[in-house]
Amino acid sequence: MRVLGVDPGTITSGYGVVAEEDHKLFHVVSGGISPSAKQPFPTRLKRIYEELIKVIEQYRPHVIVVEDLFVSKNIKSALKLGHARGVALLAAVNSGLPVYEYTPLEVKLAVVGNGKAEKKQVQFMVKTLLDLQKVPHPTDAADALAAAICHIHSSRLREMLRNPSSLRQAGRGVGSLMGSGRTR
Repeated sequence: MRVLGVDPGTITSGYGVVAEEDHKLFHVVSGGISPSAKQPFPTRLKRIYEELIKVIEQYRPHVIVVEDLFVSKNIKSALKLGHARGVALLAAVNSGLPVYEYTPLEVKLAVVGNGKAEKKQVQFMVKTLLDLQKVPHPTDAADALAAAICHIHSSRLREMLRNPSSLRQAGRGVGSLMGSGRTR
């Protein structure tokens, strides 16, 4: 599975592609899309769209994960962030890819184990889980990678719930931790 995570923003939109092979995570690419603040807002959105399309075409993810909005006290900022999310969703849909959305709380919980984790904790765990030499830069890229990792972990759980026998076949999971479940 190859997942493109996107942390949308109008100043910087982070992106990160994570691949999973044999239950191991691999960093493929990550970075940030930072259109010039001097450009008109619609032009900045167009640049984000075009750059995401390039990433999709070059790295061919199977799915795209877009971080969901958080509640903001600044309505204007929230609306602009909503536009950036819309552009990311449009890039995914126009590329024919399934889209998944996770809240920042869900991402932090899946990556750090704490839904209220600080940004530095998320960055450290992304670095650790992907066996990177240093924390991804910009910070938006680390958030995008975290969203991709969250989806991979969530997909594993969904698969286990859909197909409990996959746990026994692989020799892992609840059965191996708690015995066979049979009464002796």
